[in-house]
Formats: sequence, structure tokens, C-alpha cells
Amino acid sequence: MEKARYYAKMGGLPGQTELLSSKAVFTTAYAVIPRTVMSDIVTSLLPHWDKTRAWIIARPMTGFSETFAQYLMEVAPGGGSLQPEPNREAQGAIFVVEGEMTITLEGTAHPLRAGSFAYLPAGSAWTVKNDGAVAAKFHWVRKRFQVVDGLELPPAIFTHEDEHAISHMPDTNGAWGTTRFIDPADLRYDMHLNIVTFEPGGTIPFMETHVMEHGLYVLEGKAVYRLNSDWVEVEAGDFMWLRAFCPQACYAGGPGRFRYLLYKDVNRHVDLW
Repeated sequence: MEKARYYAKMGGLPGQTELLSSKAVFTTAYAVIPRTVMSDIVTSLLPHWDKTRAWIIARPMTGFSETFAQYLMEVAPGGGSLQPEPNREAQGAIFVVEGEMTITLEGTAHPLRAGSFAYLPAGSAWTVKNDGAVAAKFHWVRKRFQVVDGLELPPAIFTHEDEHAISHMPDTNGAWGTTRFIDPADLRYDMHLNIVTFEPGGTIPFMETHVMEHGLYVLEGKAVYRLNSDWVEVEAGDFMWLRAFCPQACYAGGPGRFRYLLYKDVNRHVDLW
């Protein structure tokens, strides 16, 4: 199996000789934030985080995508937080793309490295620290947890991509598959953060149109993605943000595999008021 690669070249500033043209776009159905936008000048500093900066690439917005926020985090050596999550109703999912760090949850330390995944239940006590020699970079998805009467709360998860086989879609000859860190049949969880992989020539052969919102961050490769009525060429480091019911499809032309980190909300009734 080809070794996993995770895009992590955020930061810097385009030179004065660069063209202003870009595929960055925000529409009523979707947004594309290309990797060229992830520069030093669009970062945020966060309360109670030391030696850390964040690219906030998705946030709840009325009339658009309303269920989640997604951050790209960069924690310098010695940095981290003793109070990372300000909202006790918020659960978190973390995927590490570069470096090493330690999350301590309820007093137990969990070392993480590139390819590690962590699910942090709402209301849990956790901290994060980078004791390594290089910056730790990771995705952090935050979502308000939807409690269901009679359904027990979901436990924390700490795992790594290497511990999960790809589940291939039927009749695709291995060209399209998903690495799932959370059991899709476990109704205790109301969100998923997966890795979707396409081999060269793989495709989503129909226009997906569904209630789930999406954040899609390209980890590796390039492809042409259909978003609503537009075909958009995307590559490693680009982010696609889709509201509910935005039609979507994909064609991965190669030459290498195409992989992205995928958020979606799942397993709950639609709120009516």
C-alpha cells in the first residue's frame, strides 16, 4: 500500500509578482478556499492557546452551512492549551497532518502523530501539548452535540489511519473507498470525519444531493469536483465547503490517488424549530 501523505504546507505570503486570479469562490450553495488563501495574514489567535495559530475555514452561518466549524491548527513546539474548548456542549474531532502532540483526556495521555484521529466527547476535560521539535498541524472539527433521550453518550476515540482498512464501494474495483474512524452504525455519534480515497480514474458517478453538510479538505492528489452546476479543479490543500443539498460529484483523473478529509452530520432527526 502506498504510504499515506497529508498536505500540511499552510502559511507564508504570496509574492508581489503573483497574479491575483484564484479559484476562491463563495456561492449560496458552496465555497472553495484554495490552498493559496491559507496565508499568514488570514490566521486567528485563540484564547487560552499558547504558541498557536488557526485558519478557521468553516463556521456556522445562517442560510448556509449551520452545523459545524472546522479549523486548521498550527501549534509550535512547547505550545498547546489547558482550556482548548470554550463550549461544554461542543464535541471535537481531530486529525493530525504533521508533527506530534499529546492530548490528555480525563487524566490519560494519548500521543498523536500524522494520521492520528481523536474524537473528544462534549463536556470532556482535555488538554493538548506539543512537546516535539517541530510544529504540530491538525484539523479540528467542532460541532454542538445533539443529545437523544434514551441513547447513551458516545465514548472518546483515539486511533490512527493505519488501524483501519478502506471500505470500498461496491462494483468500483477498489477505485473508490472510505476510511471510517467512527462506526457508521453507531447512533451515539452525530458526526463523522472520514478519509475518502479515489484511485486514478475513480469517480462519483452521480450527482449526490442530500441533507448532510460537508467540509472536504484535500489531503493528497488532484481531481475535478462538481459543485452545484460547476466543475472545479482541486488539489491537495484546497478546502470545499458544502451546504445541505448542494449537488456534488467527482472525477479523479490521476496521475496519483486523490484523498480528502470529509466531515458530515449524521444520525439525527431534522430540527423543526
